[in-house]
Amino acid sequence: MGTVKNVRESIGRLLRRTGARRDVTAEPAADLETARRKGPARSVLSASRPAALAERIERAPGLDRPVRALSDTVVRALPPGSRTDALHGVPFGQPAHPALVRMPLGCWTSAVLLDFFRGTERASGTLVAVGLAGALPSAATGLADWSALHRHQQRVGLVHAISQASATTLFGASLLARATGRNGNGKLLSATGLAVATVGAYLGGHLALRLGAGASHAEPIEHLAALGWHNLCPVGELPNGRLTRRQLGYLSLLALRQDDAVHVLSDHCAHLGGPLHQGRVVTVRGATCVTCPWHGSTFRVSDGAVIHGPATARQPAFESRVSESGWVQVRPRATRERERAAPLAGGNG
Repeated sequence: MGTVKNVRESIGRLLRRTGARRDVTAEPAADLETARRKGPARSVLSASRPAALAERIERAPGLDRPVRALSDTVVRALPPGSRTDALHGVPFGQPAHPALVRMPLGCWTSAVLLDFFRGTERASGTLVAVGLAGALPSAATGLADWSALHRHQQRVGLVHAISQASATTLFGASLLARATGRNGNGKLLSATGLAVATVGAYLGGHLALRLGAGASHAEPIEHLAALGWHNLCPVGELPNGRLTRRQLGYLSLLALRQDDAVHVLSDHCAHLGGPLHQGRVVTVRGATCVTCPWHGSTFRVSDGAVIHGPATARQPAFESRVSESGWVQVRPRATRERERAAPLAGGNG
């Protein structure tokens, strides 16, 4: 209860600050021309208020205490392993939460729309129930991803989770009201639940699109590396068995020398951009891997495949060779396909 109270107080302070800023900016127009000039500015300001509030949540240290408590609980409940990897979406190659959350939101939206028509009570109730059934796996995958985010992302994610939990509670109450014959109350609770879920969905979009949660943060090597082989460094500069960072133009690369073989990956972890060269070399299922120092994502050094999450995107990898002069040379693994396509692109130009 104390955690919920702290979150409510923090959100209340954010809303009051946003309201105070709105009052300061809402100055009366002196004449018609001034009002006409201020009109577009006010429209832009109104449109930006949701984003401004989301940004205030990012910078709200009052949320850190409940964030820390909940995050620690989730991490203890979900130790590294195949179950946690499945919740992150590692077997699917992308986060599972965005796909799963569509079912409850879609069902609830459809139920509210059907409520406007006669004779659809049974169908609406069924949709509400199916949405409630889909809310549990959606919440589980969301919590797993949320526990491995940065603090400012977790602040927004916490308010997002509270919104969606509140919406789920409202739809649960709606289903109960419908089951006891109080269809009017059920419809009202569903409409309220959808409004709350929409707020939560907006914060989820801010978290994913503005803050990059779930997106790959590895450098796009196919766009930044030119075609062909590139000299990286003399092989003698790479210590045997130790992770080393090297620069190739704009790209920061991770190099690992193992006797005569050299493995090269993009250095920025695909999960949240952590420095892989500061991680650890581990052996998983007989393969040499690197573990990110930030959140423990584990990649196979030979091809960048994800072995353990929270990362779901493959780490960009390079082919490598040692030239006769002793230089390590690299090129992106997709270079051969790009080189085959290059003449065709040139012929169309």
